[in-house]
Amino acid sequence: MATQLATPWRHHCTQFRLAWGHRLSLSTTLSLPEAVTDRIPSVHAPQNVVIRAPLPPPLFSLPSLYSFPPHSSSLTPAASASEPHPAMGSLAAQREALLPLSYPPARRDESVVDDYHGVLIADPYRWLEDPESEEVKEFVERQARLTDSVLEKCEERERLRRRITALLDHPRYDTPFKRGGKYFYFHNTGLQAQSVLYVQLSDDGTVALTLSSVSKDGKYLAYGLSSSGSDWVTVKVMRIEDKQPELDTLSWVKFSSISWTKDGKGFFYCRYPAPREGHELDAGTENNINLNHEVYYHFLGTDQSEDILCWRDPEHPKYIYGTDVTDDGKYALLYIEEGCNPTNKLYYCKLSLLPHGLEGFKGRNEMLPFIQLVDNFEARYLFVTNDDTKFTLLTNKGAPRYKLVRVDFSEPESWTDVVPEDDKDVLETASAVNNNQLLVSYLRDVKYGLQLRDLETGALLHQIPVDIGTVYGISGKREDSDVFIGFTSFLTPGIIYKCNLAAGVPEMQIFREAFVPGFHREDFEVKQVFVSSKDDTRIPMFIVSKKNIQLDGSHPCLLYGYGGFNISLTPSFNVTRLVLTRNLGFVFCIANIRGGGEYGEEWHKAGSLSKKQNCFDDFIASAEFLVSNGYTNPRRLCIEGRSNGGLLVAACMNQRPDLFGCVLAHVGVMDMLRFHKFTIGHAWTSDFGCSDNKEEFHWLIKYSPLHNVKRPWEKGDSHRLQYPSTMLLTADHDDRVVPLHSLKLLATMQYVLCTSLGSSPQSNPIIARIERKGGHGAGRPTQKMIDEAADRYSFAAKVMELSWTD
Repeated sequence: MATQLATPWRHHCTQFRLAWGHRLSLSTTLSLPEAVTDRIPSVHAPQNVVIRAPLPPPLFSLPSLYSFPPHSSSLTPAASASEPHPAMGSLAAQREALLPLSYPPARRDESVVDDYHGVLIADPYRWLEDPESEEVKEFVERQARLTDSVLEKCEERERLRRRITALLDHPRYDTPFKRGGKYFYFHNTGLQAQSVLYVQLSDDGTVALTLSSVSKDGKYLAYGLSSSGSDWVTVKVMRIEDKQPELDTLSWVKFSSISWTKDGKGFFYCRYPAPREGHELDAGTENNINLNHEVYYHFLGTDQSEDILCWRDPEHPKYIYGTDVTDDGKYALLYIEEGCNPTNKLYYCKLSLLPHGLEGFKGRNEMLPFIQLVDNFEARYLFVTNDDTKFTLLTNKGAPRYKLVRVDFSEPESWTDVVPEDDKDVLETASAVNNNQLLVSYLRDVKYGLQLRDLETGALLHQIPVDIGTVYGISGKREDSDVFIGFTSFLTPGIIYKCNLAAGVPEMQIFREAFVPGFHREDFEVKQVFVSSKDDTRIPMFIVSKKNIQLDGSHPCLLYGYGGFNISLTPSFNVTRLVLTRNLGFVFCIANIRGGGEYGEEWHKAGSLSKKQNCFDDFIASAEFLVSNGYTNPRRLCIEGRSNGGLLVAACMNQRPDLFGCVLAHVGVMDMLRFHKFTIGHAWTSDFGCSDNKEEFHWLIKYSPLHNVKRPWEKGDSHRLQYPSTMLLTADHDDRVVPLHSLKLLATMQYVLCTSLGSSPQSNPIIARIERKGGHGAGRPTQKMIDEAADRYSFAAKVMELSWTD
């Protein structure tokens, strides 16, 4: 039987050191990163394409952005323009079918109290941090049964599931890439569990290809398999010509790229030490902090125990590493990160000068002789290309919107600008192509532009026209005159262009284009507005709706945000939200709030650390804009975010429960005082701060979702004021943002707002959807993505009193 390799990310299988770069696929048919980047950390861009993105695994979540043609109004009777809108507030639900909910009891251990710099903080649900506890398992099962009972009453659930499935059933392709004279690409016929290339995985589709790289001669494919959405990866090797698997198996790989040496004898990768004997675990369910990342080199055909330890630093156990090998095969590059800030050290090893090659290090307790080019964390430095000792790098050194520089390794003190920082636009990617040219992409007001420049001088040669949207997956090497470029937008399912650079003027031709049956882009309109935040900062926001809607405040609205880790939310297409727009009448919006990378590092820093409240202010201002301008009203305003975005919507829910009708908080960081103690959470202190520090503790305690649940009716004028209907979403194998965050917040909300009172005004439901055999979002099979989308949006439709219209 023919075998296949599956990947949820449909990414290029190339070696690339930027293991955490963002990618979009040709048809991002479910929410990004549901179809993707938080993106497991090992998402690879094509070689020679440098992507400006965080290295260590951030709280990944790209937006869920979609559109679809309207055919008729989908609203149940709503407030007309002449009717007074309800006062800002999530008012008591009118549908008795969901009321009342009887919440499962959860033990409170009042003895657990921590002293944070003289401030005593109770943590009565500390016991929920133990995923192996029988008490925790019982708590999860009871909550799951409660959620099932709610979802059974959501009338639109099955219609959503059927419609999403039907529209998702269309072919999708990734941009081709070339290795050893062969072209490779990933493809999904429509409803396959994962996009495929050669080797079939598990029957239930929960094993995914999350890491892959083709050797430079095109003979071997090294690929990483992740189970149930975990960040842990097992690397295997396959001969491409006859699709035969090799015996090579590498375990305990995490946050790694695969970087082949030019001779094809093996590759560099990164891993953590294996658990001690007697400490077996279901990888992905553990909470243990990830420490002591290491770099290894693996020779094909050998046991992992024989791999060469190339680099480790026991004095800095929280460092995270990435590797790259230059096209000429002469240099191995080592990137060192200490958090999620866009900064790194950069070392290099001249492989061509090793007396006996890498083989000479076999059996020796000696690491590779890396040379320090940059030995501080002042800026980011990413490899683009090199001519012997002359290296072209992408950096934000003195350039928060990034620039290209050149340095000669033989004269490391002399650096020159090749492409200076732009006055406004953010340099996103750079690719060395067509021998002596650079293909670069810029971001201006959250929209992409493409340029062709001279490699030596940086001079602009051509502006390459692209529509308003997102450029992704640029695939081309320096010797290639043909380059493949992916493009998507709110109203473009996906186009792969083939760009011929050999001609005097670059020629863009459609190579492949995705078509969604029944979708007519002319039925929609996309607007970009700029909202004034609390401090008058202009916040861009995209609004996608049916054409010519009346701004009477009656429409259901879905507002998505992220706001962290230098991650930009750019236009993309998605089937799920098409269904919401067509059949439930939604307007959907994406708020490009501070903390992201939309305007470079200054925009990122303006929403980080002591300025994190700016993110919440920006998002709240965006919501108020939608209400005041007649797009929606608070009862029909649903907010959604994932990971760092889950933190965002939970914090906004606490701060303004009156403003929202529904909250969908996916895999959020909810305990801001303890997040750094679990798995890779320590890497996020660069964006959040850490409660171990007195000043930073006082930042965090002010907005930590877990610690700011209050009864709004005790402060408001109306006894009817309550928290919006809330669904927290998490997964049992999420080892990025471990489930304890959502579980502790769930127990706290149910207690404070409901079970601690004899008669509570809180009638809006507070539930959790807990995925089995699921992780942070990457690698989920198609059916699981469909099921989750149907569940969460049917819940939103139910609590906002929406009905289906064909």
